[in-house]
Amino acid sequence: MPVATLNGTEIHWRDAGSGSSAVVFLHAFPLHSGMWTRQIAALERKHRVIALDYRGLGKSGTPPEASTLDLLAGDVRALLAHLRIGRAAVAGLSMGGYLAFELYRQAPGLFRGVAFCDTKAGADDEPGKANREKFARTALEKGLGWVADEMVPKLLRPGADAAVVKEARHLILDGTPAGVAAAQRGMARRPDSVPTLATIGCPALVVVGAEDGMTPPVEAKKIAAGVKGAKLVTIPDAGHLSNIENPEAFNAALTAFVDGLPA
Repeated sequence: MPVATLNGTEIHWRDAGSGSSAVVFLHAFPLHSGMWTRQIAALERKHRVIALDYRGLGKSGTPPEASTLDLLAGDVRALLAHLRIGRAAVAGLSMGGYLAFELYRQAPGLFRGVAFCDTKAGADDEPGKANREKFARTALEKGLGWVADEMVPKLLRPGADAAVVKEARHLILDGTPAGVAAAQRGMARRPDSVPTLATIGCPALVVVGAEDGMTPPVEAKKIAAGVKGAKLVTIPDAGHLSNIENPEAFNAALTAFVDGLPA
């Protein structure tokens, strides 16, 4: 993975493929850019594909107390400026979807298209914020093994394949407790993105696992209803990490969307 010091931190990213069109992947919590391996392989034949690690998750630099979406969007913009990428299709899953909303608010002209995957537009209520703070503190106290034990059953559908369970655990264990805590605190502070839905003017795809228990299909339907012209695709036999649990169906939907975007 290439690395550069940008926006005051060390950012690591994956860079594959070539061509005039770029696709940027924004990963889920508490994973890193490695979750997109199958999607990079599917798209790199026609597109340049970029997937970065957030601070403290994967190999990017030490996070602050809270990895706010404003800060992370600044990291993404700094990376794209460094790579001289002016426009791109953006796909974000879960926390990556929250980040895609913030990035669109900051730089709508960047977007050729956007894919919101297994995410939601609404902000946390007060109990939700309190739960994130409790999780952050416990992650710092008990470490990544505890984080994996807590998160993997929620990220995957019931009865998930053992190889997928192992993969999800490995992706979590590559992070840091500080990165996990900072991401939770950043998500707790995220703004309500419901008002943003009506402002999105680029082509939009909304993807959700049929068995997603964290951001269920009803949340995807709200996003699709709020973004003019958005297409909704439900991925069968998949939970929250629909891109890992059913990559064939996920890749088919994403590839058709990206390949069909106007120049």
